[in-house]
Parts: sequence; C-alpha cells; structure tokens
Amino acid sequence: HVQLVESGGASMQAGGSLRLTCKASGQMSSDYCMAWFRRTSTKEREGVAMIDKNGMPSYTGSVKGRFTISRDNSGSTLYLEMNNLKPEDTAMYYCAAEKASVIMPLGGALYRPTLWGYWGQGTQVTVS
Repeated sequence: HVQLVESGGASMQAGGSLRLTCKASGQMSSDYCMAWFRRTSTKEREGVAMIDKNGMPSYTGSVKGRFTISRDNSGSTLYLEMNNLKPEDTAMYYCAAEKASVIMPLGGALYRPTLWGYWGQGTQVTVS
C-alpha cells in the first residue's frame, strides 16, 4: 500500500504563488506515476497535472504555463508549483498515485481519476 499526505494549501490573493507538497510512504517507488487532482463544489475530481515514472509531465489546459509539477529523485515527494493563481483555481487539491504499469499503457490518465488507486486527504487552496 501507498500512503499520501498533502500539505501547503492556503488562502491567497489572485496573482499569488503557492507550492503544494505530497509526501508518499509505504510501498512507494519511482515505478509509480503521480498526479494532482482538484475538486470543487460543482466539479468532481478534475485532473490538474501528472508526472510519469520517467519524469514527463502533462497538464490540463487551464493551468499550462502557470503550474509546474515535479517530484524528487526518490520519487516519494511530489510538488505542484502554482503561479499567477486565479479565483477559479479555488479547490481541494488531492495527490494521487498508481503503478506506471497501470497508467502508462493507457491514454488520458489525467482525465480518468478512477485509474488512480491511491489518494491523499487533500489540501485546500482558496484564491480571492
């Protein structure tokens, strides 16, 4: 099993920057893909960004050029650098992980939250 714990959420002014962190423990390894999803009261688990086991990132269109996903060399800590925050970025942000053997053969994993087997409890980001 893999345990995920997010941190770094806060209330921010529009235009500000924030970095979210997700620490993984348990059977986590670099053979896992990891991702950030977000959820609002009106939108269920939208994929924000993912990074595969080779370090290749992908982003949903609304955050391209503003958000950067990365992970440390051990593969156990995931980051989301968020710049030029907008009110529509307000959401609960969740870290997710799944074995690369599950994620990488399939396309569009960022848009298929049910593929991801491990989830954190979330961290709230509020932009006003």
